Amino acid sequence: MKKMLMMAIVLMASTMTFAAKSDALKAITKSKDYAEAVQLVKQHLNELADNAEKAEAYNHLFELAMNKVSNETGTITENQMAAQMGTGKVKPYDTLGLGNAICDAIENVIECNKYDQMPNAKGKVKPQFEKNIARVWAVRSHLVNIGQEEARKGNNAAVLKFWGMFTDSAAEPTFAAMDKAPEKEYAGQVAFFAGRYAYDAKDMARANKYFEIAKKDPTQKQEAENFQLFAMRSNLKNHADSLAFVDQLKQMYAAEPENEVIVDAINGMYEGLDKKAQSEFLDQHLAKFPNSFTALANKGLMAVNANNAEEGAKWLRKASAAKPDNAIVFTYLGACLSVQAANTDDTAKRKELYKEAIEAFDKAKELDPNRAQANWGYNRYQAYYGLYGADDPKTKQAEADMK
Repeated sequence: MKKMLMMAIVLMASTMTFAAKSDALKAITKSKDYAEAVQLVKQHLNELADNAEKAEAYNHLFELAMNKVSNETGTITENQMAAQMGTGKVKPYDTLGLGNAICDAIENVIECNKYDQMPNAKGKVKPQFEKNIARVWAVRSHLVNIGQEEARKGNNAAVLKFWGMFTDSAAEPTFAAMDKAPEKEYAGQVAFFAGRYAYDAKDMARANKYFEIAKKDPTQKQEAENFQLFAMRSNLKNHADSLAFVDQLKQMYAAEPENEVIVDAINGMYEGLDKKAQSEFLDQHLAKFPNSFTALANKGLMAVNANNAEEGAKWLRKASAAKPDNAIVFTYLGACLSVQAANTDDTAKRKELYKEAIEAFDKAKELDPNRAQANWGYNRYQAYYGLYGADDPKTKQAEADMK
């Protein structure tokens, strides 16, 4: 009986024995140097026994990166305490090293989680390292401040890396459960500037990615959209690129037909490609949105460029009514009316047109007194001259206003 009991115990013990770690995993986890451990993972990843071992390998890289993070953030905390208490000296810390270590930790926790959520050798999913997600999320915001410091130093590559990682990680499924509310006020702005740095680095794929994220923030939408379109336009090299860009704009327009920025971008592209298509697009847009300032103003400018003052005035009147705070439109409207006045033989009609022109120019002057946007000065003087003559005090004042 005793012998049978011992055999049962031995049998039970054998079923409880876990498989030993593979030699590849032992070599990886033995390394205490991050760079060396990274190379070992690259060399031996396919030699690891199963997904569980791969998760453990990336967890080891994560822990090595977090050791660096902990050391540097510990120094930051000590400095903050010393400043509050007025004791001790501020210790230097490795700002760039901290940023790189946080990026490494994020990359490795994502890889670790990928394998951690896969079936192990027994076909079961038993995550072991989920707690690491919250650990790295807690220090991720340092990337924003470190990016600012590197921007002041002119280290553009580091800025793109840190702000890019901050933005990318927010969209990663690994961090889906993390609370993003505290960073809501500035995440869009970080994405926008990450896009600008990506553009400067000539990485248009990343630039567009970050601009798209920034556009989801209402406070960043217009600026991100404007710069994105500028970046896309500046990257055009030939006629085929231009046509492809128009197709991209049309897709954007289909999603947001009331977006005046996109309307203006399509108009601008057609202006250099196809005047007929430009006019047809504006007409179709105005059929749906008759008060579209951008479309009305561009219809007016098309007429101005075609030397059709009467047609130009017609559209620019409507544009000025749709947006009565645009000095440029009032200046062009005044110019169209002045041309009409100068070209008519009807004295009464001439006076009526000059009066309307002066009203438009005076509005432009009111809106832009220093002529920062619209150079209304000489044309305004000419309208006063045409209506009142050279010696009238009003004309002389208009002449003085040009200086």
